[in-house]
Parts: sequence; C-alpha cells; structure tokens
Amino acid sequence: MITKNEIKFVRSLRIKKNRINSDQFIVEGEKIVDELINSSLELVRVYSTSSKHESLGEVYTKILKTNLLQISNLTTPNKVVAIFSIPKPDKIDFTSKIIALDNISDPGNLGTIIRLCDWFGIKDLICNTETVDCYNPKVVQASMGSISRVNITYLDFKELFSEKKLNVVAADLKGESINKFPFTKNQIVVFGNESLGISPEIKKIIKNRVTIPRYNSNYDIESINVANSVAIILAELKNRPTGM
Repeated sequence: MITKNEIKFVRSLRIKKNRINSDQFIVEGEKIVDELINSSLELVRVYSTSSKHESLGEVYTKILKTNLLQISNLTTPNKVVAIFSIPKPDKIDFTSKIIALDNISDPGNLGTIIRLCDWFGIKDLICNTETVDCYNPKVVQASMGSISRVNITYLDFKELFSEKKLNVVAADLKGESINKFPFTKNQIVVFGNESLGISPEIKKIIKNRVTIPRYNSNYDIESINVANSVAIILAELKNRPTGM
C-alpha cells in the first residue's frame, strides 16, 4: 500500500519549489522510466502496478494493486510512476555549439527542444532563469528520456553574455539568413519566448542576428514555432562543413 504521506509527497513534485526543496522530480510511463533507470540518474523510488521492477528491490520499488490515479499527473495514468534525484549540472563546454533559451514558457516546447538537442548531438542547453523548469512533469514527458543525456543549466543571461566573450547569435526575424550566416564551432544560438521573442535587454547585448528565410509571400504567417526553429537551425549547423 502507498501511504497518505507518500501520496502527498509525490503529488507535491508537480510544483517547482517542492522539486527544488527535495532535489527530486517525477517521471511517468514505462518507456521513459526504464530509460532513466538505465541512465546515470539516481533512482529514488518506483511505484508500479506490475511486478516488472521488483528486481530493483524493496528499497526502490513499491508494487500497487490499484491504479496510479492518486499520484499521476495524467488523465489516464500509466503503469509506472518513478521519482529520481535532480542531478547537478556539469560544467558547460563553451568550445562546442550550444542552444540557449530565453524565457521559454511552454513545457512541451522545452521538452521537444531537449529531445532535439539530444538528436543533433548538442551536449549543453542553457536556459535563463525565467524559462520553465526542465523537471516540470510535462517537460520530462515531452523529452522522452533525453533529459538524462543533455546537460541543462539555468543562468542569468545578462550576466553571462555581458561578462564572457562568447560567439552568440540571436534567432530573430530580422537577422541574416541561416544559409549565409558564418556559424562557428563554438556558436551559441539564442531563441526567445514563444510570443515575445528574445527579451529587449538581451537583444541589446547580442549584436548578431540570424533568421530562417521565409519562402512564402503570405505575411499572415508571422513566425514559426520555437521548437521547429531550433530543429531547422540545428539541421543547418549539422550540415555545415565544420559539423558539430
């Protein structure tokens, strides 16, 4: 049986401050849970309606005879809910290409971008402090396990980009075409908020701009989804002679 205190604690991990205070986050779904168990992340506890994870031992596994509706974040609960420790981010490798996110608010977008970074071999993803928490359950769900392979760091962008001499370019509608822009091996590409773009104070710091050219004269289309933009620019970076 799962105790009332356990239910209360697991449910509390939906909230950012509780994840920060406990250094733990929640994961749902057999495929993602299995992938993260086999990763470098530290497992805390698995709650399951099947005996599949019994081999992990009683310290890590609790088998439930009822469904996981009490602790699930989903309308239709999965068979498995797990808790993992939040890892400390590694040191950022500023000699490689990096994706930076300024004020991204949609958990689905962040999860997709984490997965894209994993797909294209981007090791470091940096986010400003106002970007949605990467351990938000919806972000974790959308990342489909990639959250264990991408080093995600939250920083003050104004401080970072002002003090360090970095090769930073802002993804912006008024920038130079990605087809012509001279990307470097240690390029940092910054993407802004879904509706507002990159914040004005960060735009003032970043001199270079890059844009995805529009191939349709229909100006009713103002922009494309930020995750799609990341995918297109990462594909362009990958196809450059220098590679990644």
